[in-house]
Amino acid sequence: MASLQVRAGSGKVTRSDVARYAGVSTAVVSYVINGGPKPVAAATAARVREAIKVLQYQPNATARALTMGSARLLGMIVPDSTNPYFAELTDTIAQAAAARGYALLAANSRTDADTERQNTLNLVSRQVDAIILATVLSPSEVAAMPVQGIPRVLIDQSGTVHGVPSVSTDFERGAAIGVQHLIGHGHHDIAILVGRDIDPSRVDPRHNGWKTALREAGLPEGPVEFTDFTRQGGYEATRRLLELPKPPTAIFASSDLLAVGALRAIHEADLSIPDDIAVVSFDGTSESEFSWPQLTTVRQPITEIAEAAVRAALSPLEADGRVQLFATELIIRRSCGC
Repeated sequence: MASLQVRAGSGKVTRSDVARYAGVSTAVVSYVINGGPKPVAAATAARVREAIKVLQYQPNATARALTMGSARLLGMIVPDSTNPYFAELTDTIAQAAAARGYALLAANSRTDADTERQNTLNLVSRQVDAIILATVLSPSEVAAMPVQGIPRVLIDQSGTVHGVPSVSTDFERGAAIGVQHLIGHGHHDIAILVGRDIDPSRVDPRHNGWKTALREAGLPEGPVEFTDFTRQGGYEATRRLLELPKPPTAIFASSDLLAVGALRAIHEADLSIPDDIAVVSFDGTSESEFSWPQLTTVRQPITEIAEAAVRAALSPLEADGRVQLFATELIIRRSCGC
């Protein structure tokens, strides 16, 4: 028994070692680890678990996947893992996957189409059970990817791709609600900061929501600034807005990151928020709560999106190309003038 404990420290403990320590067959060890297919008496199962603990046995995930026909592993690709929204969403999806006995392997495409393609191929080579992705590719490019039958679920995209289900926020309606709130404060000149898309033919639905809210209120469209989806992008775009002959009285930022950059530019211009210029953002991450002033924001329902994405990934036949859109929540704080 001592020799087995020495081997445990070396990381070379096998299933046979566990079986000998517990006084059972290797098949019984497998039944305990995999929860079947045959039942094991409670006392016997307890001996096996104690042997696993003492020997620090780590089951071979690859071998287990081959035996069970599943890696119990989900892949995920996001365009920017440093963005607080994607960081929080990835963590929430990992929790939802773990609750179902799956691990999550996440990759960052850095908003680069070639990197996303390579990430996808890497996940396919690891035989993940499904891939959840916030894509920067066009619908035709997504459909053409050679994924060897591995189910995929799109997030952060309200459009459709043939055969690929999508789980997303209702961006257009959420943006309209945020802009309507600014209109309710008496603002008639409302600018928008929009993240620049690598595909110029793709229109951000938040941009459409801004247009809809202004049109329904009988107001002209304010200035539009396309910029990088970063704090720096929001900062530079807002500086350009403040240099206009007639700067806007309010800004709708299509992400919290853009809004945080906007706050810095406004502070540097010695303007008051919200007295001189009001700001409403989109996402509802912790970033919005700890900015100064705290941001009024349109919050995306991260928990609901994560749960729905994991369900769709693990039940691809039920999802089958459906688009699920979730409603947002307006979180009112100081930056809008409330």
